[in-house]
Amino acid sequence: MIENQKITPAMVIGPQGEPMTLDDLPPPTTRRWVIRRKAEVVAAVSGGLLTIDEACERYALSLEEIASWQRAIERSGMKGLRVTRIQKYRDKYKRQMNY
Repeated sequence: MIENQKITPAMVIGPQGEPMTLDDLPPPTTRRWVIRRKAEVVAAVSGGLLTIDEACERYALSLEEIASWQRAIERSGMKGLRVTRIQKYRDKYKRQMNY
């Protein structure tokens, strides 16, 4: 019976170290994704506040988009989420993998 229950935490630690609840997440109508909002969604998914499917549905995002945000944070931190710097961080990561 316990396996079938969905247990979600009441809060998780956000990208800037503060407690974050569902109410603190960006609104579902968000269309402009700045670094902080992307990081908040990734933190919510990583912490179990939202499932990845719930995040995709809530924000009308693709699975690949959220996965790319997760990879960017893992590789380069929040700076890796900057759209204007994607190529720089991508090249840096490729160089690191070659050594």
